[in-house]
Parts: sequence; structure tokens; C-alpha cells
Amino acid sequence: MDTSTRPRGEAARLRREFGRLTVLGVILVVAGLVGLVYTGVATLTSMLLFGWLLLVGGVVGLLHATQARGTNFFWLGVIVAALNIAAGVVIIRKPDEAAAALTMFAALLFLTGGLFRLVGSMVVRGPQFGWTLLLGAFDLLLGVLVLIDWPSSSQYVIGCFFSLALLFDGLGLLATGFGGRRIVGMVSERTVPEPTAGGTGTGDASAGRPVEPVQPEE
Repeated sequence: MDTSTRPRGEAARLRREFGRLTVLGVILVVAGLVGLVYTGVATLTSMLLFGWLLLVGGVVGLLHATQARGTNFFWLGVIVAALNIAAGVVIIRKPDEAAAALTMFAALLFLTGGLFRLVGSMVVRGPQFGWTLLLGAFDLLLGVLVLIDWPSSSQYVIGCFFSLALLFDGLGLLATGFGGRRIVGMVSERTVPEPTAGGTGTGDASAGRPVEPVQPEE
């Protein structure tokens, strides 16, 4: 087997892998853009997906807990699995109320996080003082805006955040896919063996080298 075909096969395999990442990135970008247009549908979809994930995770956790019967963590696993199942059922049955509660929780997180960043930046005054102050003010303003329009804001806030996450993840995968394919192409071009004079073109440096005469032993 020609050893020069091995790097080419690895390069082709890497190109296919990075191509799949690119396709997945395109799908996520399209889904994110559609979700930003239809934020209500994105909110309902994300809540239903979250509920089903909790429900399935609770069932799997309950099965693992039953397999670990007799250990010290049995009842803890049962309680956590039961809470996940109950939360999943509630979210699936009432996704609007769950979205409103989650929106309130997110707004409170923005308010507390922004307040702590503002106070911390004013007290510490480190090298990133300006950026920390700006981020704190932005979080505080975002939390206030969400709370002012609550519970109407729950119809689009969760969907908007979910769509933005899909969009940025898709852009990251696109950049990784295109950049990876470009790097693989550059590396494969540099590692292609060049034919030598008098050789067969396989890159063997000894093919065109003159043979030295053997000295007879005395």
C-alpha cells in the first residue's frame, strides 16, 4: 500500500467531518432566524422541549435509582427523578404558565446579576471597570424591561433567547466548519510529496541518489 495515500484519506475524512459541522451550523442558523421571526412559536416549542427533556430525564433517573436499590443514594435519586417527572408533566400541560414563571425567574436573575456587577465594578475598579459597568447596566436594564411588560413579555422572551442561542451556536459551527476545511486543505497541500529527479514520483529521496562503490576489505 502506498503510504502517500494515507494523508490524503485522512484529509478527505476531516473534510467530510467539517462539512457535516457546516451543514449542522446552517440548520441551526436557519432555525434561529425562523425563531426570531416567530417568537411565540419558538417560546411554545422551547417550553415543550424543556418539559419533555425533564420528563424523559426523570424516567431515566428513576430507572437508575431502582437499579441502585439498597445503596445510600437510592431515596435521593428517587426524589430527584420524581421532581423532574412532576416538573415535566406540569410544563407540558401548561406551557404558557411555565413560560411566565421562567420569564419572571430570568428577569430576577438579570436584575440581581446587573446589580452585583454594578456594585462590584464601583467597589473594585479593576482593569475591566468600563466593560463590567456596561454589562451590569445592560443586565439591569434588560431585567427592568422584562418585568415592566410581564406577563406579556413571557410570550416572546424565552423564544427570543432560545432563537438567539441557536443562531450563535450555528454561526460558531459555520466558522468551525469553514475554518477547519480551509486548514485541512492548506495542510494537505503542503504534505503532498514532490517527485524527485530520477525517481518514481513517490517522494523517495533515495531513488535518484547515486550509489557509492563498495570498498573491498583488506
